[in-house]
Amino acid sequence: MLLAFMLVNFADKAVMGLGAPKIISDLHLTHGQFGMAQSAFFALFSLSALAVSSLTRRISTGVLLLTLALAWSAAQLPMLLQTSGFGVLVATRVLLGAAEGPALPVATHHVYGWFGHRERTLPTAVLLIGAAAGVAVSAPVLSWVIDRWGWRWAFGAVGFAGLAWAALWNGYGRKGPLQRADDRPEEGAPPAALPYHRILLSRTWLTAAFGSFAAYWMLSSSLTWGPDYLDHVAGLSLTQTGLLVTLAAVGNAASLLSHALLTRRTTAREARGHPARRRLPSGAGSGLLMCAAACAVAVFVSSDTLWVKIVMMVGPMTLTNVIMTVSQTACARVAPPERRGVVLGALAFVYALAGILAPLVTGRVVDAAGDLGTGYRTAYLLTAGLVGSAGALAACFLRPEKDARRLGVPEQAGPAPVLAH
Repeated sequence: MLLAFMLVNFADKAVMGLGAPKIISDLHLTHGQFGMAQSAFFALFSLSALAVSSLTRRISTGVLLLTLALAWSAAQLPMLLQTSGFGVLVATRVLLGAAEGPALPVATHHVYGWFGHRERTLPTAVLLIGAAAGVAVSAPVLSWVIDRWGWRWAFGAVGFAGLAWAALWNGYGRKGPLQRADDRPEEGAPPAALPYHRILLSRTWLTAAFGSFAAYWMLSSSLTWGPDYLDHVAGLSLTQTGLLVTLAAVGNAASLLSHALLTRRTTAREARGHPARRRLPSGAGSGLLMCAAACAVAVFVSSDTLWVKIVMMVGPMTLTNVIMTVSQTACARVAPPERRGVVLGALAFVYALAGILAPLVTGRVVDAAGDLGTGYRTAYLLTAGLVGSAGALAACFLRPEKDARRLGVPEQAGPAPVLAH
């Protein structure tokens, strides 16, 4: 259910990018105005992520997830009206962003109620695979909807999909055995001794936040401007663009799943008493993967050969998002359970700022260049530099186990199995 939750969540985000050429044409927008409309999605995204995440100690995460899904679905439907123009588009994107901002931190906090620290990489990756699947599934479907019924019905389609998910969650959603009643400490339990500022100023949290910011910058700019770049610069049709976006999303899901399965295998070997193999320090691997992805972005935008662009887009560029899985689990490791919701919300607050800046900055850079090819090349190289810098810092300073010991955060075991064989 949470996989489907994230799937619908990212299908919502893909609508603007897939419909960009037709939206710009029908509403007579400049690239700067379209970038502003997309950035409006993130106007309250960060604040909402932090505010709603702080409610996880008072309100059940199951109730919060249901409320968020209903709110973001309702925000899509006004765009079905033919009279809805640029102003309505901006207003609904603001509302949609406020509803979707807390989605990942609240869903992550909820799913961590089912898994201990050492078991969380794979379920976290599954949530993020939902994000990739949202793009993979929605790209061809929404491209077909746009081509047949127009871009307005693409908004309506994802709105109705969200309402369907909310109905199912209301009937089947459950919290995990590690999650305390009402997602808060038991009555009479002493307050947590570890202050938030010590967690948020740890090297692990800071580097995880910057790494996630860079990854989300790349994700947001690609979702918004990638289809337009493939259409007007690479010369692909709408159908070809939708297919390539789908392939890139599949590559992203494969990268996340492969990383999670390798991590799970290593953890399982160590749990069975096998000697640990010599490997890079925790965090170093994901940082180096980001550096490789940054190089791939530079090759992607610098090459004039279409097959090179395709290989970069569906292959090494997808490695950027591994840091999103690592950041979620790392930040959860350095936070006690009663602090975890807010700490993950603060992480979302930071990386969501990239969602505000990336579409707007990219649009302004493209407009300022005068030539689409030159503008997009500059914007993509800026992204490559940001991703590479974040990767280098993560490789050097992302050390969750070390910081957890320093902060005195014990490891949380997973639930006992129901059946033993």
